[in-house]
Amino acid sequence: MTARVLITAGASGVGRAMAEAFDASGAKVWVADMASEALSSCPDHWVQSQVDVSDEAAVSEMFAEIDANWDGLDVLCANAGIAGPTASVEDVALTDWQKCISVNLDGAFLGAKYAAPIFKRQHHGVLLITSSTAGQFGYPNRAPYAAAKWGVIGLGKTLAMELGPHGVRCNIICPGAVEGPRMEGVLQREAEAKGMTRDQVYHGYASGTSMGRFVEGRDIADMAVFLASDAARLVSGQVIAVDGHTVNPDPKL
Repeated sequence: MTARVLITAGASGVGRAMAEAFDASGAKVWVADMASEALSSCPDHWVQSQVDVSDEAAVSEMFAEIDANWDGLDVLCANAGIAGPTASVEDVALTDWQKCISVNLDGAFLGAKYAAPIFKRQHHGVLLITSSTAGQFGYPNRAPYAAAKWGVIGLGKTLAMELGPHGVRCNIICPGAVEGPRMEGVLQREAEAKGMTRDQVYHGYASGTSMGRFVEGRDIADMAVFLASDAARLVSGQVIAVDGHTVNPDPKL
């Protein structure tokens, strides 16, 4: 049977790379994203939904549409996330904290909440949650993002236990620093906060890995396709970093 795959934040960045990789593997692809312009650039054969993953009514409606149109779902890539503020904890506004938690953690929770009944009914399914190496280490000046990404690891490990008896697997992917526009924004904000240049911060992140480099979206996507495949049929509850092996998460020189 052709796999039916939903990817949140699937119209750009890591999500777009996931969508392209699943498409290339022969899967049916449904992408959810907030950005209408990014959605309009997606291939016509991808089903598209403009959805805020932190809006429960919108998420519920999307899953109802998926179930009605596809009669089920095989893989959910709960990938949506935002970088949040880059600032010392005393300078983080509560509203910015709440927004970061809402998109990164609430969004993953809502995806799981509405995918779970479908997966249970089928007695199979794969849930992949995108965390970050920020969910494995502390990151100075990134308290909201790190807290959210630690949170999704706890969520994912719990769901692996809860849903495993129903034939459902759940794993958590932790990208390192990923080349692309979102990371460029982080680099610029962190450079301003630390009185450094963008290139110094970039070098700090790269040199904080044993392989000395950033990762690309396709590296994350390849891992997602593997974890969704039968080759990983007994891989569940795992936190898997795709990061070039982070050895120093704080990019200091």
